[in-house]
Amino acid sequence: MFQYFFECSGTIVKGVGFSHFDPLHLAWLFVFVLFCGFSCYFYKKTNTAKRKKIRFIFAGLLVLDEILKIVGLAAFGNYNANYLPFHLCSINILLIVIHAAKPFKVLDNFLYTICIPGALVALLFPTWTKLPLLNFMHLHSFTVHILLAVYPIMLTFAGDIRPRIKDLPKSLFLLVGMAIPIYFVNVLFDTNFMFLMEADKGNPLYIFEKMWGNHLWGFPVIISGVLLVMYFPHIVLLIKNKTQSKNTKKSLNNKTV
Repeated sequence: MFQYFFECSGTIVKGVGFSHFDPLHLAWLFVFVLFCGFSCYFYKKTNTAKRKKIRFIFAGLLVLDEILKIVGLAAFGNYNANYLPFHLCSINILLIVIHAAKPFKVLDNFLYTICIPGALVALLFPTWTKLPLLNFMHLHSFTVHILLAVYPIMLTFAGDIRPRIKDLPKSLFLLVGMAIPIYFVNVLFDTNFMFLMEADKGNPLYIFEKMWGNHLWGFPVIISGVLLVMYFPHIVLLIKNKTQSKNTKKSLNNKTV
């Protein structure tokens, strides 16, 4: 029953994993929705002091999750360059730890703009489908991405993260600033951090590989789409507020006349 527990994607036999949106995958997504809903409701109801504790708990669970992954891989000789902490999810763990200790606006925006959609895409299109449920990397991959998604969603729902369009360029600059050195890490270690070198069939970037010959063309398209989805409500609210402000001014002017 536990014969595959300490295997990883590179060592496990074929045919024991799961498929996208099969019952097991859907069950994990259901767990995510329930946990996210409960966390958002509970966090919003708490006071400032308790909110800080909850943020530290999430950060601590993420670090613990990552440590257990490293220990589990290293103990059975499976740790290699591909597991260095340069994937976007590993970077987001560090950013959440920093944010839990010292939140600031640029990081608020980054977690909202990059971390939420990144974690959601990983949950919807997992790359660890070779692994069965009773496998520590399977459990790690789902739990860490659930925590990565729920943390910024929870804070946004409660109003602690207030994404601002004017901070968006700084968030994108931070993303590009990380991608450039990580590209050279990929070249040096023959890795694929942040999917900069290639895209597997289960990855949405693979569509652009087939259409245009290079998956990298997918990044500006997907990022633009993500930004539109993430900031559309804020754009609508901004337009609504400006319209209301103009109508109020007109009304006051008419009353004065």
